[in-house]
Amino acid sequence: MESLNVSKKRILVVDDEQPIRTLIERAVKAAGLDCLTAGDGLEALEILKNEPVDIVITDVVMPHMTGIELTNKIRENFNADVIVMTGFVNDYRFEYVVAEGASDFVQKPTSLQEMVIRIKRVIQERENAAERNRMEQELQERSRRLKKGLEDTISVLSRAIETRDPYTSGHQKRVSELSCLIGKEIHLPPEQLDGLRLAGLIHDIGKISIPSEILNKPGRLSEVEYNLIKTHSEIAYEILKDIDFPWPIADMVLQHHERLDGTGYPKGLKSDNILLEAKILAVADVVDAMAAHRPYRPSLGVDQALEEITRSRDRLYDSRIVEACLRVINREGNRLFPVA
Repeated sequence: MESLNVSKKRILVVDDEQPIRTLIERAVKAAGLDCLTAGDGLEALEILKNEPVDIVITDVVMPHMTGIELTNKIRENFNADVIVMTGFVNDYRFEYVVAEGASDFVQKPTSLQEMVIRIKRVIQERENAAERNRMEQELQERSRRLKKGLEDTISVLSRAIETRDPYTSGHQKRVSELSCLIGKEIHLPPEQLDGLRLAGLIHDIGKISIPSEILNKPGRLSEVEYNLIKTHSEIAYEILKDIDFPWPIADMVLQHHERLDGTGYPKGLKSDNILLEAKILAVADVVDAMAAHRPYRPSLGVDQALEEITRSRDRLYDSRIVEACLRVINREGNRLFPVA
């Protein structure tokens, strides 16, 4: 921290006794600080409306408005610290005036040297707080840029996958959106929704290694071809596992074809061993896949997709997620799956 620079700091002294105002003003100016004075709280507020002030030194017992009332108004309306000074220490204790918004408390009478020391301490605390605030804002901005860079990278990867599998163009984006709507429906926190959204955008990234002639094959897939396509979730995991995401995205993607009864792939996981986000992706993925056109079949329609997840809830799909999906589709289905 650099040495304290007081030359640009402005102090406002508020006291209904002129001699006290004058003494403090002289001491403040002798310390290299700018100083204004006011005879009561109303005059002080008018000055604060028109002049930048760093610290207000105020007496407590004054006409029109007490120093405590002035402190409250300053706390609510101005960016200035307050030092309260009073001779009535039995009525106005340190804990009380600080609770009312003051930064310091000075008992009258006090030496001018002590007053200047208190002023400089409060100035130092203001500068420390301003520096902490600046660093926090800088950290937030860096975090925002990193997050945007991450999202942009994931969007590029998502588009790269679709160039190899044009028949499923838009699938990942739709799964991502539907997954997030389901997540909101079951009240997932915003941070968890962020991870779910990004996982949805790249849940099929493993297909980048599957030959395009298999991805785009118009006829029925052979067992060998189907088993090859089933490897895409493990391939995706290998691609993503070493990336330091704030969320378990690699595991979400790896598990999005797992099913509650253990009949899914690649690990045959059951129920509680499957991530909640993966269970949401599974439902959204099935609904969109059935509702969309595929090289080997026309669209089966949203109604049939909903019948499938409804029929298989509690066996293949989490019932709470299925019910949330049904509510979302009932509310926003025409937007998510427009009728041709």
